[in-house]
Amino acid sequence: MSEQNFIIIAEEVHKWYGKFHVLQGVSLTVNRGEVVVLMGPSGSGKSTFIRTFNALEEYQQGKIIIDGITLSHDLRNIETIRREVGMVFQQFNLFPHLTVQQNITLAPTWVRRWNKAKSEELAMQLLERVGILEQAQKYPGQLSGGQQQRVAIARALAMQPKIMLFDEPTSALDPEMVREVLDVMRNLASDGMTMVVVTHEVGFAREVADRVILMDSGSLVESATPDAFFTNPKEERTRKFLSQIL
Repeated sequence: MSEQNFIIIAEEVHKWYGKFHVLQGVSLTVNRGEVVVLMGPSGSGKSTFIRTFNALEEYQQGKIIIDGITLSHDLRNIETIRREVGMVFQQFNLFPHLTVQQNITLAPTWVRRWNKAKSEELAMQLLERVGILEQAQKYPGQLSGGQQQRVAIARALAMQPKIMLFDEPTSALDPEMVREVLDVMRNLASDGMTMVVVTHEVGFAREVADRVILMDSGSLVESATPDAFFTNPKEERTRKFLSQIL
């Protein structure tokens, strides 16, 4: 497959925290419109790895190219990439003193330089898309955790990104709220959004992912289709991991 089909290219990415070698030469390519799920034990480097894609984490060695732009220390490159890459975290990181609508319009107004009317119209469209249009004028503290996470997804989508990164987006939620967030993510995937998702939600990975990847100790252990990954993994480390979560 030619390079222009890849929207994310990571080659031999290394990162150290002091002497701790957290990413040990990780390579990954992601196609446009592909959904890739990263799984692995705590501390395996999954979250650190995806956070290098938008320079929330620096890496010391290797190469990362996002939609044709090489991620370097050049701030202009970083700003360009961050405009194209939306991110949703475990914690919702919403501004508590702003309404739901204001949380969503902030970035398009300041970064995209859109006028208030255009930003607000988009915010309402996105709230409808994530199923909480009626919450637009409420404050984050008035919402459930699942609703807050859906606002966080809408906020990331407001920048009209080409790629969405999800870092364990349901791990801070009560179990009954997990489904409403995963449903939004399923819809995004069916709309063709390129997604890289760190999660332990096996049902979501089976149903939505094009590829499931196991990371452990800063390395990529196995990459396979969901069917092969969950029913016939090649690596002993993958089998051991699955025996603990299935």
